[in-house]
Amino acid sequence: MALSLLHDSSLGCVACAADRGGGVRTAFLGGARYGRPLDATNQKKFLALRSLGELFVIGYSRDLRPRCFSEHARFYLLPQLPLAVLRYLEMLVCAPLLVCWLIVRHRVQIVVAQSPYEGFAAAAAKKIAKSFGYRLALVVESHGDFEESLLLQRGRAAPAVYRRLMRRAARFSLQHADLLRAVSAATQRQLEKWSPAKSIVRFPAWTDMEVFLIAGAAEKEDFSQEILYAGVLTPQKGVHHLIGAFAAIAAEFPEARLTLVGRAQNEIYTAELKRQVVVGGLSDRVCFAAPLPQANLAVWMKNAAVLVLPSISEGLGRVIIEAMAAATPVIASDVGGIPEIVKEGDNGFLVPPGDERGLAEKLRWILKNPHEARRMGRRARVFAQQFFSTETYLEGYRRVFRGAQDSIRCGHASSSL
Repeated sequence: MALSLLHDSSLGCVACAADRGGGVRTAFLGGARYGRPLDATNQKKFLALRSLGELFVIGYSRDLRPRCFSEHARFYLLPQLPLAVLRYLEMLVCAPLLVCWLIVRHRVQIVVAQSPYEGFAAAAAKKIAKSFGYRLALVVESHGDFEESLLLQRGRAAPAVYRRLMRRAARFSLQHADLLRAVSAATQRQLEKWSPAKSIVRFPAWTDMEVFLIAGAAEKEDFSQEILYAGVLTPQKGVHHLIGAFAAIAAEFPEARLTLVGRAQNEIYTAELKRQVVVGGLSDRVCFAAPLPQANLAVWMKNAAVLVLPSISEGLGRVIIEAMAAATPVIASDVGGIPEIVKEGDNGFLVPPGDERGLAEKLRWILKNPHEARRMGRRARVFAQQFFSTETYLEGYRRVFRGAQDSIRCGHASSSL
């Protein structure tokens, strides 16, 4: 009953907000983890997004405790359960209830789901809301290859069944979406294949450029032989191929070091990586480092000879933009949206995914040609400055919210005929 009572007044709020040029009430739903207080990057992101309207965020805490707090947005964080399948079930059960509560309590009008999988829970909430006469606009985003990325994780039980269930979840959410958002041309093509009739807005994911640009503004003091990887440790990221490529050139460059910065998201895979290092006799040459604050990571990137992202599947690769902003050349897999930002021989190198020999050749070139690599890094920094800005990011979401508002109005008008 409460949902139906809010129907007309909420639509009126949408129209009034649009007339005033103001924002609407939007809930973001995804698998991101947040701490309190927010880290510097998320503080900047949500402070910027707050200019577009009132924000609510459903995600995960960094531990087993649920949390609710306000910091530029209202955060509702689910406990981070230890297994991915448990987190999916938790999201499926809790998120629709939370979204419906936000509709009643805060008159949320738009839900933005981070992927087609979280979109399943948002689509369920949309159907519940519709049964009470309230029209909720659903925006489904794609930040990567949602068809294959989850299946690249090792240890999935009954992968054929898992694939079937996840594809059905994605199909359900995309079917009920009012608007789609892609972060690259590659993710847009995939969305077009699944939902050819839906409107798609494309713009890159949020990147905190400031600390990386500041780090990259200073000249490097010496020629480093540090090879850097930054990201979660999962099979999808292809870190085992990077270790294999480094092993192939280690004897040739005795001063070279490989540092792997990131969270061990897959414990079994991380243990395998450490065994690979020991078996290869590289224990004193390869370092596993915990995730770093952005300001610290920017310094590491600036001091590295190269950043490597050897992913098997990737949406765009935000860490590539960060390294470029720090004036560091990159070597990355020729997959997903990466070729849109890495220009072969200009600001970095591309290699086929899994090609350890090709990756070793590019590492060899970087270490043998430090002057040319440094010039490549400076070109990369210029590209990064042109590629992303806070204003283009906000303009992307303005377009998303306008499209979502239009869908609400159109749905209301058609239901009134």
